[in-house]
Amino acid sequence: MEAWNMEIRELALPEVFLVKPRGFPDERGVFYESFRQDLVSEAVGRPFTVAQSNLSVSRRGTLRGLHGTRGPRSQAKLVTCVRGAVLDIVVDLRVGSPNFGQHAMVWLNAESMASVYIGEDLAHSFLALEDNTSMHYYCSMTYDEDAVYKVDPRDPDLDLPWGLTGEPIQSDADLKAPSLATAIADKLLPVYTGPGPR
Repeated sequence: MEAWNMEIRELALPEVFLVKPRGFPDERGVFYESFRQDLVSEAVGRPFTVAQSNLSVSRRGTLRGLHGTRGPRSQAKLVTCVRGAVLDIVVDLRVGSPNFGQHAMVWLNAESMASVYIGEDLAHSFLALEDNTSMHYYCSMTYDEDAVYKVDPRDPDLDLPWGLTGEPIQSDADLKAPSLATAIADKLLPVYTGPGPR
């Protein structure tokens, strides 16, 4: 889908969309219309309403995730890099999904102001490529800790293309995240119920 002010297209994974706003430069700088609820909702095929907004700031080499939410409090998200740059990866970890274990990868930076829409139940992670990288999140639901699941983003069974040359910076919680096999065995992952909203 392409409008005069933005392009929205599905990536390699269903329910994951790249949203690219058009910049309007002049002698002052650049203006972007970075989010339009009507256009995003039309592109993804269901209403996307914003209930919460988050911002993270990360040092270069920080690896955040792999995090997702599940159940009736699962969040759809629109994630934008507003400063710095990231390698952003979304993984389908819904048990029973025809795309289970597959991922979509995109480079995001503050120059493009592009965003990634992430459907409910999908898992998200990113690697900060610059100091003070800032990621902004629009979320369709308010945060519910009981809905959160985590998986080790460096699990060899997922084989995500981080391109790491050293140890990333991770939170203690992310370092303790279970492997994919453990998450499956312990029934921590969401269950696929078909395309679109549950």
